[in-house]
Amino acid sequence: MKKAVCVLGVLVLLATAASAATLANWTFEVSQPATAGPFAAEAGLNAATSMASGGHAGAATYSTPAGNGSAHSYSANTWAVGDYWQFTTSTTGYAGVTFAWDQTSSNTGPRDFVLQYSTNGTTFTQFGAQYIVLANVAPPGTWNATTPHLEYSFTVNLASVTALDNAPTVYIRLRDNSTVSANGGTVAVAGTDRVDNVVISALPEPASLLLLGLGALIRRR
Repeated sequence: MKKAVCVLGVLVLLATAASAATLANWTFEVSQPATAGPFAAEAGLNAATSMASGGHAGAATYSTPAGNGSAHSYSANTWAVGDYWQFTTSTTGYAGVTFAWDQTSSNTGPRDFVLQYSTNGTTFTQFGAQYIVLANVAPPGTWNATTPHLEYSFTVNLASVTALDNAPTVYIRLRDNSTVSANGGTVAVAGTDRVDNVVISALPEPASLLLLGLGALIRRR
């Protein structure tokens, strides 16, 4: 009977532990970026070693205007096709990555982006289709320090990309994919795009969960 109780306790522990953990969370409230970076995440299990950066072929100006319900975000101008935002973290011991973020552009900033991933920082693979970034206008509502607008929020489940599981470093890019601006015209040099509230999360991989469960079982005995 005691053994059955112990096994049940392990199963409960496994079920409880199988909730997503935040590996990295960039709020840009501490980093307040004014360059291409990299900038460490403000929160998350791997905050100190998780980096956000910008990549531009031209001489972009980076700034930290109001976020989506917060005082700061990560913004840049001078966008061209291939320019990107990049976020890195370790997924060692974790699987089933989810990537969430807020993003907007000025009227003449870029509209069309794709999400790409990599495990070596050199070879990137596109995940899913091109997505559209809304202009920072009302409606739906302009970004400000107090009121978030969910219309600017994105979440992508990357669990099907097993290459991102239990990896020393994963790279996720939001890449400018066209010269079309957020207002349907052409991207201008002064046009900006900004990101905020970036979160990389994942589930403890089965091996890690098993070790947690076995540890609990041993302690119970």
